[in-house]
Amino acid sequence: MALVLASTSPRRKDLLVLLRIPFETAAPHFIEQLRRDLAPEEQARQFAAGKAQACAPRFPDQLVLGSDTLIALDGEVMGKPADLAEARSMLRKLCGRQHLIHTAVALRRQADAVQDVAVETVLVWMKAFDEAELDAYLHTGESLGKAGAYSIQGIGGRFIERIEGDYTAAVGLPLRLTAALLRRHGLAVAADVEELYRAKPYPNWGRFER
Repeated sequence: MALVLASTSPRRKDLLVLLRIPFETAAPHFIEQLRRDLAPEEQARQFAAGKAQACAPRFPDQLVLGSDTLIALDGEVMGKPADLAEARSMLRKLCGRQHLIHTAVALRRQADAVQDVAVETVLVWMKAFDEAELDAYLHTGESLGKAGAYSIQGIGGRFIERIEGDYTAAVGLPLRLTAALLRRHGLAVAADVEELYRAKPYPNWGRFER
């Protein structure tokens, strides 16, 4: 296969499948270490590039795709909560406010020194909610393992009032941007990408992009 997805995320895998490109997945042996001197957008770029680079030596002749999604509130990165207490704290901060989602996509191919990275940013408005609603959501367990402690494509979508930008970037892999990068480096994309954006064949997509 010509493409490797450097990710174990089921969300990124499901989104990439929509482009109808054969690919395999590989777990990137990459440790994410936040740097406070970097803007969130640049941090996402570095994480995505690091994941792609971590897998590139194993697949020197293939395009390796790495991606990373970060949530930023007032310029501060909100990562994945360590536990439900941290998830509660994150969601209280986001409640009733705007935040940004930065998703970076990086391509690396070792054989011909391909290196490319780009970022898609989405502006998100979160509704105000009370403690009972917060408790009910935390009880689902969905917050754990999610940047910002919520899943826009899941139950957490009920907390989102609206978005400005590419919904698939908010989920974790901007399809229009990804397709453009892959084509730039010689990989054919079988799917009609604009038709995907019209049909919105992914959970909650139709709720946020009209």
